[in-house]
Amino acid sequence: MNLPQAAQHRTPAAQDIDGEALLRRIAAGEEGAMAEFYGAFESPIYRFILSRMNDPFEAADILNEVMLEVWRGAGRFQGRSTVKSWIFGIARHKTIDRLRSRQRNAARAGEEPSEDIADEDAVDPTEAIAATENAEFVRHCLDRMSAAHREVLHLTFFEDLTYGQIAEIAGCPEGTVKTRMFHAKRAMQHCLAKLMGRRE
Repeated sequence: MNLPQAAQHRTPAAQDIDGEALLRRIAAGEEGAMAEFYGAFESPIYRFILSRMNDPFEAADILNEVMLEVWRGAGRFQGRSTVKSWIFGIARHKTIDRLRSRQRNAARAGEEPSEDIADEDAVDPTEAIAATENAEFVRHCLDRMSAAHREVLHLTFFEDLTYGQIAEIAGCPEGTVKTRMFHAKRAMQHCLAKLMGRRE
């Protein structure tokens, strides 16, 4: 399957498709279904990976790995989670694998370890993000958060996933997601307040 060719097809957004039906067609080897699936999920999955990697070239590479995994493993989807949770889970695992590989390479080169995969085990953010219309401020604050806090904010606010779905993706209890969200919201509010010249 030529994934770049699939990416050239433009299809409805992820929320407008029947993901389970597409996966059944993909499992049967239907390339047209893979093209439709790719078109629907390409953008949100790429944004999610980029939010963690902060490197567009690596993000695009991981996106292709994710879609190749879907192409090869669609038949293993058993409907125990939503299709959206399932593919975000694949993307998360691929991204963490890449970050760990980066850590190992940095260690061999004698560099300081990155904090990108720190706090993996470690309130609604909408008000904090909506508190400013300046997207540059929001991006600045997100970039300075831990990977786990950035992830939960991204999945909740930008991908509209529930705490339960995020828990499935992250492989942790829902209570852990809520705790991360509480701290992420507090960090966002503090950062935005500093940028906007306020004192809490």
